[in-house]
Amino acid sequence: MNLPNKLSILRILLVPIIIYLLLINSLSSSAVALAVFILAALTDKFDGHYARKHNLITTLGKILDPLADKLLIIGVFTAFVQIGVLSIWPLLIIVARELAVTGLRVVAADQGSVIPANIWGKTKTTIQMITAIALIINPQIFNLPLILTETLVWLTVIITIYSGYTYFAAAEVDYS
Repeated sequence: MNLPNKLSILRILLVPIIIYLLLINSLSSSAVALAVFILAALTDKFDGHYARKHNLITTLGKILDPLADKLLIIGVFTAFVQIGVLSIWPLLIIVARELAVTGLRVVAADQGSVIPANIWGKTKTTIQMITAIALIINPQIFNLPLILTETLVWLTVIITIYSGYTYFAAAEVDYS
């Protein structure tokens, strides 16, 4: 197994640790959750870059990397709902988008087509991670202005919806 795939697996293994720390909901656990989340986010940036640079792109990596991203974001946002930091609506929109795009990719694969990540999908993941960091920081570590966190949450929702739309708009699949 190559390094990028090991990093994706590491990211998956870090998810329950981050969720556990967030659910403790204390200053110290939030600080550790923040550090572990940033580590997980950095593995996402590094594994893809390293795989492309060293020609280590594999079928397993094409599955593991987006799966790790989905588990990380959905897990963390679910913890935010549980501790009362986030309304359930942004989480439901994120989950619905992920299921819809994954379903689209399955249909495309069945028809012999691959739908690669696009710039909006990558932007979506980045803004989701930035929002997650802001929500971990606020209010346990540092009390961010409400307008900032609310703006990030709704920007995340809008980009999540739009990125899903771009996949469906560009897909050349037979829906019948």
